[in-house]
Amino acid sequence: MNKAELIESIASKANLSKADAKRALDAFVDTTAAALKKGDRVALVGFGSFSVSNRNARTGRNPQTGQPITIKAKKVVKFKAGSDLAGSVQ
Repeated sequence: MNKAELIESIASKANLSKADAKRALDAFVDTTAAALKKGDRVALVGFGSFSVSNRNARTGRNPQTGQPITIKAKKVVKFKAGSDLAGSVQ
């Protein structure tokens, strides 16, 4: 499902216009991104939680040459599915 299909589904299930559904989805994404940028955790009970964790620097290999390269440390976003979501997929 892509973003347009998600917007259409939200609009039909919530009885909203597509424009309102798009604004709501964009607001959710923006708010979640801002919270994660501050280092906060976003938890939606039953659905799951978004968090930021640090990935340490490590050594990798260039696949073309086989030479070792250094991969920088960085922050990554993680999602852990909630029990209701995990159960509905089973």
